[in-house]
Amino acid sequence: MKALVYHGPGKIGWEEKPRPPLQESSDAIVRITTAAICGTDLHILKGDVPAVTDGRILGHEAVGVVEEVGAGVLDFKKGDRVLVSCITSCAKCDYCRKAMYSHCRRGGWILGNTIDGVQAEYARIPHAETSLYALPAGADDDAFVMLSDILPTGFECGVLNGRVQPGDCVVIVGAGPIGLSALLTARLYSPALLILIDRDENRLTAAKSLGATHTINDTDGRAVEQVLALTGGMGADAVIEAVGLPATFELCQKLVAPGGRIANIGVHGKSATLHLETLWSRTITLTTRLVDTATTPMLLKAVLSGRIDPRKLISHRFALEDAMKAYDAFSNAAEEKALKVILKAR
Repeated sequence: MKALVYHGPGKIGWEEKPRPPLQESSDAIVRITTAAICGTDLHILKGDVPAVTDGRILGHEAVGVVEEVGAGVLDFKKGDRVLVSCITSCAKCDYCRKAMYSHCRRGGWILGNTIDGVQAEYARIPHAETSLYALPAGADDDAFVMLSDILPTGFECGVLNGRVQPGDCVVIVGAGPIGLSALLTARLYSPALLILIDRDENRLTAAKSLGATHTINDTDGRAVEQVLALTGGMGADAVIEAVGLPATFELCQKLVAPGGRIANIGVHGKSATLHLETLWSRTITLTTRLVDTATTPMLLKAVLSGRIDPRKLISHRFALEDAMKAYDAFSNAAEEKALKVILKAR
């Protein structure tokens, strides 16, 4: 089969690889029909995720068709259309019993990380019964591939950890695909203000079309001043960091109101300063999290009902074998006006 293979920082190739076999009775082999590129994949390419080693097949977001199952898999069979979760869950360990599936002792985020991923023609999915989701007939791959990672990540790490409530002022720093996912799901809670901050005008235009009440281009460094003007000098009740840079994390600290919450989503490859000299008295809550995908069943229903349409996040579609071109487009998002980039098998 063909697959996108990592060979160290800045080095990937579309290469021939052996088709994965079943290794455990709980495995499934899935033929990939649609995959997606995640911002985390770009962090891997930068060398920010040292667990990813030379020769690893990348990718953790996909929809596909079951080709083969192990003897212990009873809920899926050959021919079933499935959503592949970015988080692999054994459903038995102590962390899984706390619904902290990202910390599963036999899984977690392993696809495209510590085992081969899904930017390939076929992928092996461990713990298939609790790591795959059946899709109904006629389900749109483009919509549901967004549920592999990006939509539950924005929701769980941003909206739920940020405890967004009706009437809140919510500021999302970063209007890339993950920030826009937080925007889509924050709207379910009817905030009074939903402010997106970025330096890419194309992404801010997309945010406005998806329901942002205000957008701020921080190229001039005046985002704090503008948020304070919109909030009567108070700041935001919930601030969601969706970039993963020291500067954006520190910006969030300047935007949060007394009693507010900072919810970090971004993947940070460098240290950032926590300004306790100003925050110690402000009664704030700061949260970090890797997505657990505990909300995937609920989000599936929301998408099926039409309450959320994640296809609006997609800007580019490439053939799976053109994955190298797709990475180029996503890596140059500003010039290419790229949001979510997906890969389609022919």
